[in-house]
Amino acid sequence: MDLFKTTNEFAPLAERMRAKSLDEYVGQQHILASDKPLYKALTQDKIHSMILWGPPGVGKTTLAKLFAKQSNCFFHSISAVLAGVKEIKEAVEQARMRLQQGHKTILFVDEVHRFNKAQQDAFLPHVEAGTFVFIGATTENPSFELNSALLSRARVYVLQALQSDDLIKLLQRALNDKQIKSKKVSLKAIELIAMTVDGDARRALNLLELACDSNDVVDEKEITLLLEHAPKRFDQKGDRFYDQISALHKSVRGSSPDGALYWFCRMLDGGCDPVYIARRVVRMASEDIGNADPRGLNLAMSAWDVQTRLGSPEGELAIAQAIIYLSCAPKSNAVYNAYNQVRKQIKEQPDYDVPIHIRNAPTKLMQDLDYGAQYRYSHDEEHAYSAGENYLPQDIKDDVFYKPVDRGLEIKLKQKLDWLKQLDQQSPNKRYE
Repeated sequence: MDLFKTTNEFAPLAERMRAKSLDEYVGQQHILASDKPLYKALTQDKIHSMILWGPPGVGKTTLAKLFAKQSNCFFHSISAVLAGVKEIKEAVEQARMRLQQGHKTILFVDEVHRFNKAQQDAFLPHVEAGTFVFIGATTENPSFELNSALLSRARVYVLQALQSDDLIKLLQRALNDKQIKSKKVSLKAIELIAMTVDGDARRALNLLELACDSNDVVDEKEITLLLEHAPKRFDQKGDRFYDQISALHKSVRGSSPDGALYWFCRMLDGGCDPVYIARRVVRMASEDIGNADPRGLNLAMSAWDVQTRLGSPEGELAIAQAIIYLSCAPKSNAVYNAYNQVRKQIKEQPDYDVPIHIRNAPTKLMQDLDYGAQYRYSHDEEHAYSAGENYLPQDIKDDVFYKPVDRGLEIKLKQKLDWLKQLDQQSPNKRYE
């Protein structure tokens, strides 16, 4: 069965340009170079079950079809968006019948992450029995979306967004298509398409076809007009989303206002809700700046408030102001570390009672039981500090959680705490002694 003869002249350009051999396939040399295991398995007819993970339009379906052609397998495709357990059972039965006749099957499951656990489990016994070679395609991280049992039976290959050079090569080849070969397309237009489609070959070919449908001469101006209303690729639940918010956070932490502003604007351009970003910026202020500059948290909260009250673009500008301020501010994760340490320690240690000297004593009975006895009211003591007092349970009386860094305001806080510690050491009224 030739998988590529069925393409008709009315199919979209992206379908007509689907690679019909490995020589025509562009990109993914990190897994398809002649010295790579996947290339060797393919050319030596040792095809195996696999998961192809990558963004849209990078050749996952085309690669699976090439595997089937190269290994002389029947190609059976189902989409997890449309199929259910019934379709899986039918595909399995058909593959079993072909196997009895001496023909192998590649079962290709597009958007495999859309299947639930039960549907994914339905493949397992047949993969193990060799009824078919399983190839799943997904745009989502398999380690989050696929069952570990299925992952253990299929090797994961990561496909990357296509480089501009690969896209230019593909687009120039498309100019020979009989439906657009009469059009005059400038090299600048080709380069502009390749640069603006986020490595997505399908988008690139669709954009070229759209431009050629309405123009005999296609230049940069025509492509720019089409791009004005073209949506950016941005998935608010996928890796691309979390990669970009991670890049923003790490740019702030790394004191790079330029990097932080770039990723902020990239997320806005992709359609991310500014309120979500504002909430994350508040987190950055506490986690990475903390008491080195407490004004950062106030500014972050104010930016969130502006976004909520005024919306765009005023709110987005306020968020940008906060992001740049936090990027330039002194950094400290002392509060973050102290908080996490205490939370961890509380889970691992006994539930210590509140020391009796700092218990609340609102009733006479509690007073008779010495609740609050020997409590020292700090405002009545020298420097408004009860030197030698301890407010931790006795078993952990010497633990220190908050450790200010030598940056920003925390320099002053550290000096203050060091001075108070000296007063504790000199005090004749030490608690627990």
